[in-house]
Amino acid sequence: MVEKTPQSGHDGPYPAPVEVRGFTVRPEWIDYNGHMNVGYYGVAFDKALDVMLEEQLGLGKTYVETAGAGPYILQSHVQFRREILEGEGFHLHFRLLDHDAKRIVYFAEMYADRDGVLCASQEALIMNVSQETGRGAPFPDWAQARLARMQVKHETIPAHPAIGAALGIRR
Repeated sequence: MVEKTPQSGHDGPYPAPVEVRGFTVRPEWIDYNGHMNVGYYGVAFDKALDVMLEEQLGLGKTYVETAGAGPYILQSHVQFRREILEGEGFHLHFRLLDHDAKRIVYFAEMYADRDGVLCASQEALIMNVSQETGRGAPFPDWAQARLARMQVKHETIPAHPAIGAALGIRR
């Protein structure tokens, strides 16, 4: 099945950044150090990404169910800034950094609700993948137009030092 028209999301204008709220650190996400385990940061970023893709761009669950394709994360770089504890609320900000016919690069920031402090950031590369072939596939024209509009809007956000950061030991 190939989706010809969007079934969710909207054509803009898009907030810069896109904010996704309503998350809480679950008890099962806590590790032996008493804070959210490293793996669950990825879960939290992914759950918020699903909301952003569905509600803003129309490339979430509804897209996958109707288009026979969907977003797969190919690469992710998470930076941890401050621990977040059980029961704490948090929200995320997303900005689109780049895109082409098949791929999206985004940057997300996780903030604690209690004081607004940055807890973590993630920069990731997504590819639209055909469920039929398991290979990269172009986004539909309507999605590429939405991505272009969002990218123009998000280019107005000041650069963040974590974007494009290399992994390594500072000497």
